[in-house]
Amino acid sequence: MTHARTAATVLTAGAFATIAFDLFGQGLSPLLGFAKLAPVGLAQSTLSTVFGSVPKGAADTLHILTGTIAYPLGYLLVARPIAAKVTPFLHWSAVAAAYGVGLWVFALYVMAHLVAGMPAFLGFGGITWVALWGHVLFALVAAAIIERRSPQAKVHANAAFA
Repeated sequence: MTHARTAATVLTAGAFATIAFDLFGQGLSPLLGFAKLAPVGLAQSTLSTVFGSVPKGAADTLHILTGTIAYPLGYLLVARPIAAKVTPFLHWSAVAAAYGVGLWVFALYVMAHLVAGMPAFLGFGGITWVALWGHVLFALVAAAIIERRSPQAKVHANAAFA
């Protein structure tokens, strides 16, 4: 895959995955009576803890850039290659689901707790579990697009079913 195609794939995967995450966590979940995610609020708390005061829009920018670039790159450059070496027999969707759990731990333990000083996993309340499903959904959407657009993925999938 060329660099331009890889960049387009990462951005496309990240955009659709971020939309799915926000639609689920900020729309569907509260509509169904569950907690509403506030990823921009978490980003604001994190930035404020690290830098003190931050300009308006910085938290939104951090949320969007994390979702469209950083997290999809994490799947492509970290989770996928590790899984290919350690568990090559796993379908990409299992790898993506595990990656989503990793994103959840990163967001709710590392960033919310260790960096922003909030309770670990936000106290294991309703928002904790909505965030878990939201991060898994994010990872599945991003990985599905990455795997669909990657010729390498087709080779591995065909070899697994041969």
